[in-house]
Amino acid sequence: MTADRGLDRLLDRGVLPGYSAVGYRLRRRGWDPDDPRPGALVGRRALVTGAGGGLGEATALGLARLGATVHLVVRSEDRAAGAVERITETLRSEGRSAALEVEVCDVSDLGAVAGFARALADRLATTNDALDVVVHNAGVLPVERTTSVDGHELTVATHVLGPVLMTELLLPVLREAPGGARVVLVASGGMYAQPLPADDPEFTAGPYRGTVAYARSKRMQVELAPVLARRWAPEGVSVFAMHPGWADTPGVASSLPLFRALTRPVLRSPEAGADTAVWLAATRTVPRSGTFWHDRSSRPTSYRFGPEPTASEVESLWRWVLRALDLEGPGRHR
Repeated sequence: MTADRGLDRLLDRGVLPGYSAVGYRLRRRGWDPDDPRPGALVGRRALVTGAGGGLGEATALGLARLGATVHLVVRSEDRAAGAVERITETLRSEGRSAALEVEVCDVSDLGAVAGFARALADRLATTNDALDVVVHNAGVLPVERTTSVDGHELTVATHVLGPVLMTELLLPVLREAPGGARVVLVASGGMYAQPLPADDPEFTAGPYRGTVAYARSKRMQVELAPVLARRWAPEGVSVFAMHPGWADTPGVASSLPLFRALTRPVLRSPEAGADTAVWLAATRTVPRSGTFWHDRSSRPTSYRFGPEPTASEVESLWRWVLRALDLEGPGRHR
């Protein structure tokens, strides 16, 4: 945790300093240098979606550095080749070895997600391996409204529906994790400016803006984290949402070129952006499930300047997710 709570709150409310590389450097001064402890994930398995570059690659590197066998989930094997090479070379230069397994799955495609998750669960069960960590990092920011192969708006399919379904179908191996499994949803601080679109989760009304759709779907992730925490608690699974601040990644460069040009001097490295996701996966004391994090501290999900969803809106959204994923009945989709 940070040493100076007052400074931490000031950085957080200021947005620009808190989300930038400056905020990261100031806050890390108060962190325990031995948490996570070296080798914290030796003998454990982790899965990271969108692991072909940027935050996903940095998260996979951080987990592998702690000793985990990391499954890199990507849309194509070609996408993973560079990440595998870079992670392997980095760890080799540090005198470590990397245990990496490449998995192919388009997280927006619910049929592909179901097939992948069931196959992986069966494969791990056959070898008596548990899955200890899942980091849902895969992300998209379309310029215009685009639908997935299942007909869902692409950001909500990738950031909400795919991750929920994947985790549901991985529960047979997540529940076997010693000490409980941890699931991390990589959200965005941009969600603070958006209401929860409980009445229009597919963004069908009004003019479509990719950045707004992205932020709305990230708001969904954050508000559903406590719901998922309650749902998966009987399986021994903890759930966290986090946001990485402003990191200089290939996704930002391609989707937000003007933003990157204006803020590049203060953007975080991908490794700094991924730090809290890695910390949540491996910190020695399991944080409270269902919470929202940034720079290793829990954060409010709404501030006075932004909208705060009601319990009925969250419930309405959750019912829509259950219907979309055919999860309403006991044992459905399993």
